[in-house]
Amino acid sequence: VQLQASGGGVVQAGGSLRLSCAASGGTFSNYGMGWFRQAPGKEREFVAAIGGSGDNTRYVDSVKGRFAISRDNAKNMVYLQMNSLKPEDTAVYYCAADRRWHINRAAISRDYDFWGQGTLVTVSS
Repeated sequence: VQLQASGGGVVQAGGSLRLSCAASGGTFSNYGMGWFRQAPGKEREFVAAIGGSGDNTRYVDSVKGRFAISRDNAKNMVYLQMNSLKPEDTAVYYCAADRRWHINRAAISRDYDFWGQGTLVTVSS
């Protein structure tokens, strides 16, 4: 599976962005999908994840109520709608795919089999 993330950019605090991740090369609905981010000088962290059918989602506490993950299996796409952005959301955002996704392990990056190249989100104060 190949993943291509897009949609990053520069936005002021309080603004919104929608990240997209296009998948190719596999049966998309068989994969749980996750978004992770890595800020400068920090380790990669889990942001959000969604199961193959789209019924199950999980978020890191710091983005609950502000971010929403969704997917369109007909288009092989997963999205991350980010609202009320804060400067601490500044990071490179990566999408990832997991063939054996389970919601209880959704935040574990080493479980994900395929990764996109990342898209930079910069939130200015």
